[in-house]
Amino acid sequence: MAQVLAVGEAVARIAYLSSDLLISVQTSLSTDSEFSKFLRQYVDNKASSLICSDVPELQHIRHNADPLLSVYQAVRAGKLTTVTTDSSVLIKSIPHLYRLAQYPVVIHVSLHSAGFPDYSDITSIRNVGFTFLQSSSLQEAQDLALTAHALAIRSGKGVIHFFDAANSKADQPIAHESRRLVEEVLDVSLARQYQGMKSEDSSLYVSEGRPQVRDIGLRDTAELVEVKGDSTATSSESSQSSASSSSSDRKNSSGGASEAESATTVDSQAKPVSSEDIDFICESIWSQIRGQTGRKYSAFNYTGPANAESALFLFGSDPGLFAAEFASATQADFFRHVGLVTPVLYRPWLSERLTETLPRSVKRLAVLEQVRRKTTKWGPVLLDVLMTLKASGSQALPTIVGYQLGYLEYTTITQALSGIFQNLLAQSPIQNLEVGQHGGPTPSATSVNNEFQLSQPKLENAYMKILDQLFAERLHIANALGSKNAGVEEQSIKSSPEYGFGSLLARKEHRKRFVSEVEAAAKTRNFTTNSPQKWLSQWALAAADAEKANKLAPEVIQRLSTDGSPAASKLLGSKGLFYKESQWLIGSDAWAYDLGNSGVHHVLASGENVNMLIVDSTPYSERAAQDAARRKKDIGLYAMNFGNAYVASCAVYSSYTQVLQAMLEAEAFDGPSVIMAYLPYNREDDSPLTVLQETKKSVDLGYWPLYRWDPKAEARGEESFKLDSERIKTELQEFLRRDNHMSQLMRRHPQFHAHLSESYGSEVRKVQKRKAKDAYEALLEGLQGAPMTILFASDNGNAENLSKRLARRGKARGLKTVCMAMDDFPLEDLGNEENVVLVTATAGQGEFPQNGRNFWEGVKTSTDLDLANVNMSVFALGDSHYWPRKEDKHYYNKPGKDLFARMLALGAKQIIDIGLGDDQDPDQYQTGYGEWEPKLWDAMGVGNVEGIPDEPPPITNEDIKAASNFLRGTIEEGLQDKSTGAISAADQQLTKFHGTYMQDDRDLRDERKAQGLEPAYSFMIRCRLPGGVATPLQWQQMDAISTELGNETMKLTTRQTFQFHGVVKGKLKPAMQAINQALMTTIAACGDVNRNVMCSSLPELSDLHRDTFHYAKKISDHLLPSTTAYHEIWLKDENDKDVQVAGDAVQDFEPMYGPTYLPRKFKITVAIPPHNDTDVYAHDVGLIAIRGEDGKLMGFNLLAGGGMGVTHNMKKTYPQTGRMFGYVDKDAVHIACEKIMLVQRDNGDRTNRKHARLKYTIDDMGLEEYIRRVEELWGQKFEEPKPFHFDSNIDTFGWQKDEKGMNHFTMFIENGRIEDTADFPMKTGLREIAKVTKGEFRLTGNQHLILSNISAAELDETKALLKKYKLDNTNFSALRLSSSACVAFPTCGLAMAESERYLPELVTKLESTLEENGLRQDSIVMRMTGCPNGCARPWLAEVAFVGKAYGAYNMYLGGGYHGQRLNKLYRASIMEEEILGIMKGLLKRYALEREEGERFGDFVIRAGVVKATREGRDFHDDTAEVEEDE
Repeated sequence: MAQVLAVGEAVARIAYLSSDLLISVQTSLSTDSEFSKFLRQYVDNKASSLICSDVPELQHIRHNADPLLSVYQAVRAGKLTTVTTDSSVLIKSIPHLYRLAQYPVVIHVSLHSAGFPDYSDITSIRNVGFTFLQSSSLQEAQDLALTAHALAIRSGKGVIHFFDAANSKADQPIAHESRRLVEEVLDVSLARQYQGMKSEDSSLYVSEGRPQVRDIGLRDTAELVEVKGDSTATSSESSQSSASSSSSDRKNSSGGASEAESATTVDSQAKPVSSEDIDFICESIWSQIRGQTGRKYSAFNYTGPANAESALFLFGSDPGLFAAEFASATQADFFRHVGLVTPVLYRPWLSERLTETLPRSVKRLAVLEQVRRKTTKWGPVLLDVLMTLKASGSQALPTIVGYQLGYLEYTTITQALSGIFQNLLAQSPIQNLEVGQHGGPTPSATSVNNEFQLSQPKLENAYMKILDQLFAERLHIANALGSKNAGVEEQSIKSSPEYGFGSLLARKEHRKRFVSEVEAAAKTRNFTTNSPQKWLSQWALAAADAEKANKLAPEVIQRLSTDGSPAASKLLGSKGLFYKESQWLIGSDAWAYDLGNSGVHHVLASGENVNMLIVDSTPYSERAAQDAARRKKDIGLYAMNFGNAYVASCAVYSSYTQVLQAMLEAEAFDGPSVIMAYLPYNREDDSPLTVLQETKKSVDLGYWPLYRWDPKAEARGEESFKLDSERIKTELQEFLRRDNHMSQLMRRHPQFHAHLSESYGSEVRKVQKRKAKDAYEALLEGLQGAPMTILFASDNGNAENLSKRLARRGKARGLKTVCMAMDDFPLEDLGNEENVVLVTATAGQGEFPQNGRNFWEGVKTSTDLDLANVNMSVFALGDSHYWPRKEDKHYYNKPGKDLFARMLALGAKQIIDIGLGDDQDPDQYQTGYGEWEPKLWDAMGVGNVEGIPDEPPPITNEDIKAASNFLRGTIEEGLQDKSTGAISAADQQLTKFHGTYMQDDRDLRDERKAQGLEPAYSFMIRCRLPGGVATPLQWQQMDAISTELGNETMKLTTRQTFQFHGVVKGKLKPAMQAINQALMTTIAACGDVNRNVMCSSLPELSDLHRDTFHYAKKISDHLLPSTTAYHEIWLKDENDKDVQVAGDAVQDFEPMYGPTYLPRKFKITVAIPPHNDTDVYAHDVGLIAIRGEDGKLMGFNLLAGGGMGVTHNMKKTYPQTGRMFGYVDKDAVHIACEKIMLVQRDNGDRTNRKHARLKYTIDDMGLEEYIRRVEELWGQKFEEPKPFHFDSNIDTFGWQKDEKGMNHFTMFIENGRIEDTADFPMKTGLREIAKVTKGEFRLTGNQHLILSNISAAELDETKALLKKYKLDNTNFSALRLSSSACVAFPTCGLAMAESERYLPELVTKLESTLEENGLRQDSIVMRMTGCPNGCARPWLAEVAFVGKAYGAYNMYLGGGYHGQRLNKLYRASIMEEEILGIMKGLLKRYALEREEGERFGDFVIRAGVVKATREGRDFHDDTAEVEEDE
């Protein structure tokens, strides 16, 4: 039988069955409460509810975000609402509780903290009008939770059910609730009546004091007992006076007719629910429970002898423990033969029920209250009991003695009870004795509830660490969690702004007194020497100036320390006050509620020099849901309106530099400072990737603008407002306009003006759609023939190109054709179209492409779209083998199939059946399209039209190159176009030759589209850096470019060069010029030319590296394009003259490449055995350096025909390793490379770019034939290859010394990303090292960095800097050190899945398995890419993950550890859970079954997990994942 083990589970089960809406209040959204994990489980499993017709809604809300605000909207809509929380929110929610008491809201409260809670959280709110029920055991919790919900439904009033979870921790498990009993007790029919009633209230809150007359409630209970008459309804005014009265007598509390009268009288007006009514309803509920279970309940529970003369009334924890102790008492015990009373129905307080429960024989009554925050001499429960017994009319009133119950250890319970009853039985008992420990249990005793304690979210550490870095020992956080302050124990109080502000004021006064003491001491002669007076006087004059005071403080302290006098010792007792602290209050966006009453207001109004850092965690995607029903204010605007405060809005995941600047400016500002710090998350354990994506959306779209406001700047002749992001929101715009700062802002940011009007969002988008469609209709007006509207959804351009071609062909046949993206079409016009053709590609897991998703959502969810007059057909593009497993086959062309079916369902008539294009067909999707299109023309009556002109062939990359005038195109004109951040499609192909790609931020696509904006276009710039060697000055210059012109980060690529991201078009030319001024270039870093030539970093052999690097650079220079277009476009100065930086420009002629350059990219690398750290087998040409007997470079073994690019499921494409051509002398190697390239130039496939790489040319031509042609062109022959040996293809981390005694340090740069974070100021550290080192920076092919040629003289300084900035840490798992990833999302347009941002997380999740199996130090080469193009060279890795769709990857195993063997597909389209399961199993097997020295890639082949790939052409053969037929 299924059992319930915990009280939280018992309550959660009942709450789920009894609610429409469940609000789970939690200290942290990443940490479950006692209820939330169960509630989430039920919702996830779609468990059925008795009250809710569907799955109940579950909302998770942080405890400090005013959680009861979320109840109002729900109760007004007739939803039965339940809140689960701990008791810490109750007192702060008193205003809400008064209003909500008149609604059937149930609040289940776990008293905080478990084991020794403070019951004053309950007594403090006893008069708010709610009914209060208390449970003390696991079974009681189940039954009284049910009572609470039934009582709320029947009475229409709010109910609070509270308990201490520790009471039931030793209870035996209980059975699941009886669903039949729950249904009967709840009275579902009555609940339905309530759900059908909607409030017309439109204000934020429900009304307080307004009668809520409902035709439900007690009327339905009249049939149960004859004497009960007419219906009642709730009135908060009446109920508060009756149900909340602490001393109300049952007979006197009804406020209505007598029982006899109520049986025969029908009231003309609904009357309020009285305490008598609550009593009656509870009795009837408990009667139902008793009838089916035998368990009895009453308002007060009594256990003990019926004739007891002494009794204990307990309002506190663990009554079961007291009852057990009483039951086992001996004749020697003071507490023998006594009774125990506990309240079950605490409010309304039913005096008559208590007098009925308490035996008349009782002469002495001890009242124990576990109330830690007393506000009166007598406890509230003691007064309740005293007034009840006095009003009972009994002649002999028992002696009543009150006690304060502290924490009792189990072993001291007997002693405590003896003391209680010894005092009770005394002739003159002492009142208000404290029993137990007042301060509560030791920390170990409360471990039961540690997981629910208040703590700072780990994500928020980012800002805390920045503060710590900036101000170090000067930093003082007044309201820090966990601090010990003035005896205040409640963390929620200590963390409040009010408490923190008061603490700072006290601290300020303390330092002011100290300064006075110092001034007085400086005028005395109480010191042993004269030195202290002088320094003390200087310090006292500068005490208010932080910079001067902190500079003098160490000197003053030193002088006092050496003086030794009593006066010096006294001052040294407060030596910390010699420093002027950087004082901060830290808060969250919870402070944004009721600003006028919060500590934020007090700080601003005071004008005190206090800094506030307020972390806002509302994600952009959640803003609307939160703002709709909550009163959250903009603290930044609130502070700016005061006019006396420095205000900044920043986001660490957008601009780290701006955060630093804001914090420094806030600290320097004399007055209040408010820094609004953005850190959006749904749960506190969200990944940094999620936070980054949400931050980017918010900043880009103006929801969270980055700015700094200094009201005193104007007096200095500076601007008060500095905008650090592109867009701002309307409220901020209005503030600036009102304060006459808008004109200044416009002058500073001319581009800002256009964005201010872009706050219309979807309205702008609708207008744009309408204008576009109207323009099309105007163009078509007057044409003859039937109309045809073609709508496409396309990700990579195939569906779009196909649609445009279809439109051209339709026009040629006389049709009026309109062609546009689905999302650009006004959906409301779809029903007015005559003929509609829809063309869609397939994205991800059967998803619509991005520019068709909104259209599909509208069509899918529309209830009023009538397509009865529409004729339509659909053509879908997909790949039947993209998702090979049988269960995933339905993803094939799913968008097209779904769209076709939905259009038919909405009444459209098909022109012809859906057409399906399959990339597995001989001509890919064109095969199916070729069959479908003629049918379309025939059905539309234009199939046999004569005289149709020939279509021009599609423009190819070869056409673009040929027409570009040696790579000029219209790039210059495109750069001058300010109307867009983009350049033309043709120019996008040409700029690759110049070293830059146009991209857009894919994290922002959807949101910008919704705002009516074009994508967030920017450019990636890649430098040409042969061998990856840069000087310290060049490093500083690259750092400055990334900060000032890019996105504040640099990428070290797998091709040993710098890459910049986020360069907007207006900064593209300045960035190119800055790179050239650093004596670098970007030409031929991309494009169909020879790209950056790589070279092994080889720190241990300096001479050999120098020689090899020389030839790598010689090859690079020799194969450089000759066009002057680069200089013309990028390097002109203001006077339109060429800036000649790296030599004179040569004539505009391409003697080597010709006007169309190469068929595809061409890559060359050099490896120096035994290190294959550049993956020599993966390139078009791979050169293996051969040393002579003297140890010097002799020549190279030459490999050719390697390449990594592949297309998923297209078996005609494959990766390939380089084939051996032979040995070449070092002085002839650049000519040999040239001739190999020229044969490829003349023989490579220029008709199919997927088949254009050198690897296919060699495979098509044959290796021997290709070598023959190269030798023929060269006039020389390759010699026999020389012997060589590789050990690995990873870097060697840490310090190494070369043969000359120079030092080299290889540092770990995860995935090559150079950036500053709060945890790791890497970028800053490397910049500081570059300022002082005389060595060089070597970029490795594995995306890491080597500080090279560090002399012994500068070694200590270098090590100190490495340590200071945490750059000396190489203590990572060998798996992490051996991993690498490409950029992928958000900037790469080809990415199908995450890579750089995800691989570190995946490795982290595998590291525990490595530890368990003793593999932490075992290198396993793991690589990840977002697409199959292979930038991180995944096909050579021992383990590789290649993106297939968002969150899904193909998994490959069996690559060679030395980079010499391709891997093989093991699993297709798997998600993280499956990845982790597979890897954990394989790693365990590897640890147990491997042979001595066997590498992981070799092991999986020997173990039969995958078969070895001999060369590229069998890459797709014998894969472990066999595609299943449908």
